[in-house]
Amino acid sequence: MSIGVLVVDDEPIARQAIVRLLRNDAGVELLGECGDGVSAVEAIRGRSPDLVFLDIQMPAITGLDVVATIGAARMPATVFVTAFEQYAVRAFEANAVDYLVKPFSRERFADTLQRAKARLCACGGAGEQATARILQALDALRRRDDYLERIPVRVDEHIAFVAVDDIVWIRASRNTVQIHLADRVHELRETMTTLAARLDPRHFARVHRSAIVNIRRVEAIHPWFNGHHIVTMDTGQQLRMSRYQHEAFLRLASTRSEK
Repeated sequence: MSIGVLVVDDEPIARQAIVRLLRNDAGVELLGECGDGVSAVEAIRGRSPDLVFLDIQMPAITGLDVVATIGAARMPATVFVTAFEQYAVRAFEANAVDYLVKPFSRERFADTLQRAKARLCACGGAGEQATARILQALDALRRRDDYLERIPVRVDEHIAFVAVDDIVWIRASRNTVQIHLADRVHELRETMTTLAARLDPRHFARVHRSAIVNIRRVEAIHPWFNGHHIVTMDTGQQLRMSRYQHEAFLRLASTRSEK
């Protein structure tokens, strides 16, 4: 028994690459191709595919808009296709949602397709667990739009606004935090945990229970001892990284290597 597959991508080359690979699989029936979100919604409703390869970054109506229009509970099994975007990939990985990062290899595509087939066989369809995973991943993606861009701070008798991009690092101090810029420090009456939840995790990492750093302001990372590391900021400030912050360390190391 073959599975019906729909391919949605606004880039013809990327779309054709997926179609070409699908045609090599005898267990797949290609139901169609869509180059935009509107036609994707119509095709999903009209052709009832078992599996959709869905591009996220499409003009006007994005892949996320397609899911919202159809409804996650009514979506077929979905493989999200994206250009490299760390936050989207982390959201998918955290919720065990299948995805492809463009450009992808033949081997990566084969693994993703096989995994999608296995889930379809196990659930007899998208299934409640798959729906829950999609909803959780999409919720994580939407939350990034709620992150702070500026932080109000008191300066003498007035309120000033600090752009989060200008923050070098943040230090916890009991029920307040100290926001360190390149040339000054502001104190804010807010807990570290509350502020951390409002900062974009693509750009800020907690390297210690009392320190958050702006990843883009990291100059170097050096091993220390007992599994600890020293993070050097572009201002010369050196901060100790807890040995338990492995995820933060990997993100920092990856960001530095891409520069």
